[in-house]
Amino acid sequence: MHPAAGDSDYPRSDLALSRRLETAEGRGSMAFVESRGAITPGSDSRWVEVAGAYAMYDGPTSPITQTFRLGLVQPTTPRDLDQLELFFRDRGAPVNHEISPLADPGLPALLGGRGYRPSEFTSVMYRPIAGGIRFAGARNEAIEVHRIGPGEEDRWARTAADGWSEHPELYDFMLDVGRVNARRRDVVSFIAELDGRPIATGALSLFEGVALLAGASTIPDARRQGAQLALLEARLQAAAGEGCDLAMMCAQPGSASQRNAERHGFRIAYTRIKWSL
Repeated sequence: MHPAAGDSDYPRSDLALSRRLETAEGRGSMAFVESRGAITPGSDSRWVEVAGAYAMYDGPTSPITQTFRLGLVQPTTPRDLDQLELFFRDRGAPVNHEISPLADPGLPALLGGRGYRPSEFTSVMYRPIAGGIRFAGARNEAIEVHRIGPGEEDRWARTAADGWSEHPELYDFMLDVGRVNARRRDVVSFIAELDGRPIATGALSLFEGVALLAGASTIPDARRQGAQLALLEARLQAAAGEGCDLAMMCAQPGSASQRNAERHGFRIAYTRIKWSL
């Protein structure tokens, strides 16, 4: 299948699509929290569901600590927000909600009246993948991609963290996140090697036909050699083989990641807003 899928292959960006995408990401975050709890006893990582929203706690400074799907399943009430805010405050964590523009239309006014303010925008992107994906163009035949096997989790995590070596203040955090992700029950992790040396990583989590792409990282001295393209194709092929019909990813609006995704057939489904109390 050529990366430029026809218009008829793309589901409409509507409430049903947003529910699918936000549920997939929310369930992926829940799996991360469960993985953290399994490998780090005493972490107090946990999740709850309130009025259809998934609330995750992974520590007060973790980006996983927030909600997904608020207002997408049913209208949100002040009592619902009371419960969610108590969940985070009891753990000394900030209160953040990722809100789809297709959620309950009364939600922004409700949040604004409680002191919430928009703090972040995210492009939620998607593309059809049923039948598999093969990208046209030349390949770097020296790059080999494979799924990691048992015992390769730390190798994957260290390679992913090495991609952030230009930001040493983030290295330990990214290594920690990588170790949790590599052990998640819902994740398939891939590593790219050049002449036997690990240079890049990518991962995908699967939920009810949606493949969420994440974990993309390339060590600085191996960039622009085709590793991420090879990893993208391998992940989309694997997801299609598992019966997924849609792939999704998230990017900062206008970023290089968004532009690269658009070059490979992804479209913006909607721009999501994070509301912070």
